[in-house]
Amino acid sequence: MTMDEKIEALRERKARARLGGGEERIESQHEKGKMTARERLEYFLDEGTFEEFDQLRTHECHNFDMEETKIPGDGVVTGYGEVNGSTVFVFAHDFTVFGGSLGEVFAEKVCKVMDRAMEVGAPIIGLNDSAGARIQEGVNSLAGYADIFHRNQLASGVVPQISAIMGPCAGGAVYSPAITDFIFMVQDTSHMFITGPQVIKTVTGEEVGFEELGGAQTHASESGVAHFSESAEKEALDDIRRLLSYLPQNNVEDPPRVEPWDDPERADAELTDIVPDKPQKPYDMTNVIDRIVDSDSFFEVAESFARNIVVGFARLDGYSIGIVGNQPRANAGTLDIDASLKGSRFVRFCDAFNIPILTLVDVPGFMPGTDQEHGGIIKHGAKLLYAYSEATVPLLTVITRKAYGGAYDVMASKHIGADVNYAWPTAEIAVMGPQGAVNILYDNELKTADDVEERRQELIDEYRDAFANPYTAADQGFLDDVLEPPETRRRLIKDLQMLRSKRTDHPSRKHGNIPL
Repeated sequence: MTMDEKIEALRERKARARLGGGEERIESQHEKGKMTARERLEYFLDEGTFEEFDQLRTHECHNFDMEETKIPGDGVVTGYGEVNGSTVFVFAHDFTVFGGSLGEVFAEKVCKVMDRAMEVGAPIIGLNDSAGARIQEGVNSLAGYADIFHRNQLASGVVPQISAIMGPCAGGAVYSPAITDFIFMVQDTSHMFITGPQVIKTVTGEEVGFEELGGAQTHASESGVAHFSESAEKEALDDIRRLLSYLPQNNVEDPPRVEPWDDPERADAELTDIVPDKPQKPYDMTNVIDRIVDSDSFFEVAESFARNIVVGFARLDGYSIGIVGNQPRANAGTLDIDASLKGSRFVRFCDAFNIPILTLVDVPGFMPGTDQEHGGIIKHGAKLLYAYSEATVPLLTVITRKAYGGAYDVMASKHIGADVNYAWPTAEIAVMGPQGAVNILYDNELKTADDVEERRQELIDEYRDAFANPYTAADQGFLDDVLEPPETRRRLIKDLQMLRSKRTDHPSRKHGNIPL
């Protein structure tokens, strides 16, 4: 065979690999409203940057006549490319080949990409669309999953890991995305669950549909497993690109700075009146965020889950920062189990990847109730406290209104390591709210008062004037300053610049024991 003939044979083999399971199965994928693995990568990566690994590998299974069906690539497309000019490593399940099921060679290809990403220090993006373990390969499939899980753990906190669920993801397959940092799901076409509806009906008698059990909206709003629920695949891929723009390549690099487009001296006068005069009246903390950070830069994460706390990424003078804020519009911004989990996970991610954290505080306390106590609010609330206390990145805190009780301590207070702490004149910092404090402190007096409600209101007003203000904390040095709201942005930008060289020494240890 001549060289030209060999080259032609190679081209035919690679063309066969690019075709995956064939035209008929590609068409079936399109009919479901889904792109193929290669179409997803072509859309996601910068044009012309994808370089593929192991395109010609095939399975080595000799069971159940599998030798008769060998497709180059073996159901997963792997390699590297660029997003916004930065290198990322990718793998995309090919549902047109054996339903995207995972076998030994499939797993080896994914592990190779993950190993290389850790070696060079670049993010790992997994596009999941798989029927699960390849039954014909038996325990080798299970071993393949475990090899991937182990690498997810090794990569955690070393390089960003992002999962997009773009089809089925069931059984043991769910644990790899669960270890990654962020999960995107697509409405109507993606599902995640340990056991499917049929098994659940057989075992428990419960009837449940795919969407209700493990659809995008369920996991985005109820379980908190998914951070983003997207209306279409392209929207998910666009948002992954946007997310990456805030993140460093790895844990030893700083997050990227973009050319600033907003005036660092900008003072938004509307911040003066954004906190209502009435302490019980809600307002939207995202409006506060939008007026402090660079315009149009706030990118919220897990928006539909635990709405009483807001987390996300933004920019200050072009620098990437993480945002955590209580949300008075939902349960008055109290900290409950879900909010504590959401907040602590986000804080730990930012700390792992050198992203400074701005915390905006308006918290009346932890959520009371037997369901919270029995569900472990003590343990889960401690996770948020632990995450902040453990963090070594710059921590900036602004108290906009309430900061009561232990929740004041937990929300990045000076006492657990925050670098700069401010309050607005509207801030109320106390052991508890005025009404609760008065009921305890003046219980006996109120029992004998001629007009109980009038006297109670007088005592509440006195307590608020004496304690529910920022000046006592400022006098003790627990606040660095009390700011007029419009000057918040300018001051935070100056502080962020000052803290860029922050260094922290912690006691030597293998790792702490966070209350999981």
